[in-house]
Amino acid sequence: MQRDEPAASHLYLVGTPIGNLGDFSPRAKALLTAVDVIACEDTRHSGVLLSNLQARGRKISFHQHNTRTRLPQLLELLAEGNSLAVISDAGLPGISDPGEELSAAARAAGYPVICIPGPCAATTALVCSGLPSARFCFEGFLPAKGRERQTRLEAMAAEQRTTVLYEAPHRLISLLEELQSLCGADRPLQVARELTKRHEQQVGPTIAAALSHFQERRPQGEFTLVLGGCPAPAPVELDDATLVDRMQAAIRAGASTSSAARLLASETGISRRKLYGLIHDNTAD
Repeated sequence: MQRDEPAASHLYLVGTPIGNLGDFSPRAKALLTAVDVIACEDTRHSGVLLSNLQARGRKISFHQHNTRTRLPQLLELLAEGNSLAVISDAGLPGISDPGEELSAAARAAGYPVICIPGPCAATTALVCSGLPSARFCFEGFLPAKGRERQTRLEAMAAEQRTTVLYEAPHRLISLLEELQSLCGADRPLQVARELTKRHEQQVGPTIAAALSHFQERRPQGEFTLVLGGCPAPAPVELDDATLVDRMQAAIRAGASTSSAARLLASETGISRRKLYGLIHDNTAD
């Protein structure tokens, strides 16, 4: 049974369209129409959307530059019994914005936190990229410069899972050049531009192809990048004598034959049955 919404002293993280207004869910519209207070990443940007809904709630700004002062104010509103909704400029709040900190603070203070699902650029780009989505990483926006950026880029280059990240148009070409240097020109990549909007575009299928495209056409709009994972290193083939030596070393260190075989099997992909046979034959000799 659906609970009555909005409820007093509840925090609602409300997903809003990332482009196409047809993606705005009826539940999200109803909640924003009735909630007491709406915390907006940009009250002017969201004001048009909320005005069209005839939302009655008090609007208050909440963004990365006023998080420290706003958090206690928003928690006080919950303490007073207000229902509170949080929206970002587009998509799901709490992803690459201070909604994450408010959600954590509200839970720590004992207030219910409920997500009203909606569009998300990261998952939208991922599922239409054609790249593996069973296991993936989300990086959001990288640091603009410095050692921290380089460290994150190097970790991404070595990551075997698909990676999703955001980038501003004026930094896109620099990012693609950095990725090409670290990952190679042929690493799979899809750059999603203006998702769900009229001029939505997917550019790939490799880093080199995307870089060439945007060197010829100035990047404009919102960008979500989906980077293919680093290929797993080829397994090192070990001869039987080396396998026996490693098993015996593990046994001398205190492992049982079963544990030594299981550990080596997990490291090499060789069946435990074969490893048992090797150690048995060596012992028999």
